[in-house]
Amino acid sequence: MKSLPIQPTGTGQALGRRLRELRQDRHLTMDQVAEFAGLTKGFLSRVERDLTSPSVTSLISICQVLGVAPGEVLDAPELSVVRLADAPRVSLGGEGITEQLVTPPGQRELQVIRAVVAPGGRGESDLYTVDCTVESLHVIDGPFTLITPDGELTLQSGDTVTFPGTEPHSWQNPGDGAAVVLWILAGRRSR
Repeated sequence: MKSLPIQPTGTGQALGRRLRELRQDRHLTMDQVAEFAGLTKGFLSRVERDLTSPSVTSLISICQVLGVAPGEVLDAPELSVVRLADAPRVSLGGEGITEQLVTPPGQRELQVIRAVVAPGGRGESDLYTVDCTVESLHVIDGPFTLITPDGELTLQSGDTVTFPGTEPHSWQNPGDGAAVVLWILAGRRSR
């Protein structure tokens, strides 16, 4: 089973915004949360606007009122943009392929890999699986062939195939030009 390396990210956290979204999702007013948490409305307002950071005690009080663990709020994903020019190169094996991780390296639940495959480029001769629960292959520019135990499936530009992450497979570019594909890996099997 293949797995991409996971790296920590250095993105800042918008804790206040996430707390505000949780409060609004629960249909609570700022007054209600401040009162139940033993804080002032002005302080809570500054926290929600990311103008100040709550102490650990204040964060725990706010989270208790919102019914969420502090770790869930601190671990919430941020909006991230990965520019293709800055996307890190990865390698899951094969010949004649250049792969870039176009989702944030720290993102574990969804990974998108953009691959450019030279004419005649091919995956390993042994079928393999990837560390995910669901895998999709979208062909941006093809043709591109997916190889499974059941045979070969040739896809054209615009085609997408989705299959379980436990499905052994390989691939090849049967065309005369470079193929461009997206591998979409959702969920993780190993923990």
